Amino acid sequence: MDKKINNLVSDFKKGVISRRKFLKKAALYTGSTSLALSLIPILEQNSIIAAVVSDSDELKTEMVKYQGKSGQIMAYMAKPVSGKKYPAVIIIHENRGLQPHIKDVTRRMAAEGFLALAPDGLTPLGGTPEDQDEARNRIGQLDMEVTTQDFSAAVKYLKSHPDSNGKVGCTGFCWGGGMTNRVAVSSPDLDAAVPYYGSTPAPEDVSKIKSPVMAHYAGDDPRINAGIPAFEKALKEAGIEYNIFMYEGAMHAFNNDSNPARYNKAAAELAWERTIEFFREKLEQGND
Repeated sequence: MDKKINNLVSDFKKGVISRRKFLKKAALYTGSTSLALSLIPILEQNSIIAAVVSDSDELKTEMVKYQGKSGQIMAYMAKPVSGKKYPAVIIIHENRGLQPHIKDVTRRMAAEGFLALAPDGLTPLGGTPEDQDEARNRIGQLDMEVTTQDFSAAVKYLKSHPDSNGKVGCTGFCWGGGMTNRVAVSSPDLDAAVPYYGSTPAPEDVSKIKSPVMAHYAGDDPRINAGIPAFEKALKEAGIEYNIFMYEGAMHAFNNDSNPARYNKAAAELAWERTIEFFREKLEQGND
């Protein structure tokens, strides 16, 4: 490939340009839309290569449905196959819907000994499309109050699930980090919340949170980080157990290892270790 195409491919792999812009420019450079399209499957191996935990004999994965405010919500579930009851964790996706990376995170959580559920927040709009730009557009069309109730309904679903020990945590990333905070505000029966670089709740709503909170933030994320002081002040005033961790040198979305431009291995691994330890402490039986 000539230099222009090489640079274009590099920008796409780093997440600098969208799929739509990549295809448009690639078609101009190659003289053929079909040739441009042929590059996509190769580039999107990023998501496959980045997968840490694949389906195996030790995990059971399936698509399930549960009742939400807007109807039956589709979700990806992963769990160990040993047959005992597990603490449960809701995994909330970024603003591109239920992508392969989030399914992989769900399997990682299951591999740690949890019943893990990743709802598809775009279910009311037909589910997550393959085109990530389209998924992001659809996220903007959601009614956030209804969507919050759809995710909050997963708490009730997991508490009564036959494979659950009755305790439920919630974690999410970017858009999903903000939604994790919203679920914590709206679900007094949630047992633990771990938002990753998510928008903070309104200070007046923080006192509604009944679960302990562990929040992870990137040092290089000024928009999100601007809300931290008011959030921490409200947590303190409400007497809520919390931990806030800042990962200096990391960017927003540092946990997403399918995005090389933002992934920070050291920060992601430390945050994950802390998250798992926190969920085990708060969700395993005998820790009331």
